[in-house]
Amino acid sequence: MSRLAPSPTGDLHLGNLRTFALNWALARSLGWTLRLRLEDLDAPRVKPGAIEATVDLLRWIGFEHDGPALRQSSDLAPYRAAMERLAAMGLVYSCGLSRAALRRALSAPHVGEREHRCPASMRPTERSRWRFAAGDVNHRFATPPGSIEIVDAIAGAHRFDPAEEVGDFVLWTRCDLPSYQLAVVVDDARQGVTDVVRGDDLLPSAARQALLYRALGAPIPRWWHVPLVLGSDGARLAKRADSRSAWSYRREGVAPERLVGLLARWLGVVAERAPLSSGEFLAAFASRADPDAAGATLDGLGLRPVVFDEEDHRWLLGQPLALALPARIPAGAGCAAPPAAPPTSEQRAAHRAGPAG
Repeated sequence: MSRLAPSPTGDLHLGNLRTFALNWALARSLGWTLRLRLEDLDAPRVKPGAIEATVDLLRWIGFEHDGPALRQSSDLAPYRAAMERLAAMGLVYSCGLSRAALRRALSAPHVGEREHRCPASMRPTERSRWRFAAGDVNHRFATPPGSIEIVDAIAGAHRFDPAEEVGDFVLWTRCDLPSYQLAVVVDDARQGVTDVVRGDDLLPSAARQALLYRALGAPIPRWWHVPLVLGSDGARLAKRADSRSAWSYRREGVAPERLVGLLARWLGVVAERAPLSSGEFLAAFASRADPDAAGATLDGLGLRPVVFDEEDHRWLLGQPLALALPARIPAGAGCAAPPAAPPTSEQRAAHRAGPAG
């Protein structure tokens, strides 16, 4: 079981679609159920019509999902229940929070966005604050000390120390809404998600989420963190930076097959740009990646950060390509963590065995 989990804060950019393409191809190759989850809790940033546009775009390009879509904002009861459980274990306390920090808590953290650490020394001593009472107050998770190893099918093994890196992170905001970190764990657990495929800017979040899975008694999923698509300036593509969106190309008459063909090249599935239907992409993926039901690694694809350059743009529009050298990836750009060695044979065996409890 996996999920596509777009945030309807604007049109999907091509970096989003590349990750979705890999997630969809893995799901269809390995027999996973693939759900669609609309992460719309950050209400002030949700754009009118973005939910409908996202669903329509995925259908148009051929990345279909299974079953009805889940909208996070439609039912907050599961998140409140999780908070009650954590509070009963003495893991939640109320605190004050600035507006800027609140906004960061609602949104998924990305590479280059600094988070302010909240050390254990700042925890309240009053017993009355170690409970969950929804309302005009924020709540933090009492992060335990120690490092956590995340073994990723793409990024390899990394160690993180959430207590040292971010400290006690926000779980519930004074807007009476769950934070990204809590909502994604609760939703993955209740939907039975076993495999999480997403951008590698969220790799550090896997450690925080692992703490929450354990505290809630839920199995930890397998992780597949995908290298990012970068702009020609070396920065990741982002809705907030007005990157060229998939919808903008659709409005200009670009066929879905051209978008899929470019995504396939970016994923290492094909060597050259060429129009592909979603079905042709899936067949090429299965041949190149050679996934199997035991849980494939993707060494055959050679996944790495890619640059969306002017040549890609011109090709999508069917314009003649200029003779130019390929764009170089700026040193260190697009990496959510220092490069890691490939997983060891023991780590690969653990990954094939399935999610850890």
